[in-house]
Amino acid sequence: MISAFSCHNNPISPDKEEAREGDEILRKSIKLASLMGVKVVNTFSGTAGDSDEAKAPNWPVTPWPTVYSDIKTWQWEYKLIPYWKEIGKLAEEHGVKIGIELHGGFLCHTPYTILKLREATCDAIGANLDPSHLWWQGIDPVGAIKILGKAGAIHHFHAKDTYLDQDNINMYGLTDMQPYGDVQTRAWTFRSVGCGHSISEWSDIMSALRTYGYDYVVSIEHEDPLMTVDEGFHRAVTNLQSILIRDQPQGMWWA
Repeated sequence: MISAFSCHNNPISPDKEEAREGDEILRKSIKLASLMGVKVVNTFSGTAGDSDEAKAPNWPVTPWPTVYSDIKTWQWEYKLIPYWKEIGKLAEEHGVKIGIELHGGFLCHTPYTILKLREATCDAIGANLDPSHLWWQGIDPVGAIKILGKAGAIHHFHAKDTYLDQDNINMYGLTDMQPYGDVQTRAWTFRSVGCGHSISEWSDIMSALRTYGYDYVVSIEHEDPLMTVDEGFHRAVTNLQSILIRDQPQGMWWA
């Protein structure tokens, strides 16, 4: 089955052509998903600039100096919320859910920010939950699943791991700007499932998904710089096979 269409652009970019292209392909993807019976379109929330005259996106991540807080408020009130209100309505009209990937560099990158956007727009807006982007932000995926699952806000799930190198974190911090290929010195690196965190931790993630109401696909995303696509994919499949929960329980049969 096709679990989702992927449409990862920046539809609120200050670059007008980039924004136009991102918006156009997102709208087309929603309509195509509806025609083909695909339930979800995965994307990013996007990042605006610091004003209508901006040339590039601006991702404020600290409240002080207060200019950053002012930029964030302007982005949300005048760019992010108005845009996603319109797209959320379009998605609802076509019976499609939007899975926003919580990814650094974009305005929705945490459980709080996606829930804030969802509250300001509609329930068609939710998360494409990818644990790999949570780990490098210091967020526990199980905790995130509890928060988002209770709100019914998990629309899709990506199975991808992250290896955290504490020695390199001490040097570069979690907002490491080195290229992904610099594995020896990077603070964190994307890995295939089970190569960054234990199978026990992944089992807890699968259990949390079931506990908090997610009953859709576990979609493997391969971005491991140490493995070929085939090897990384098969490693993820092998590790997930033993911990996936496939069947619905038939009540508390033992009590």
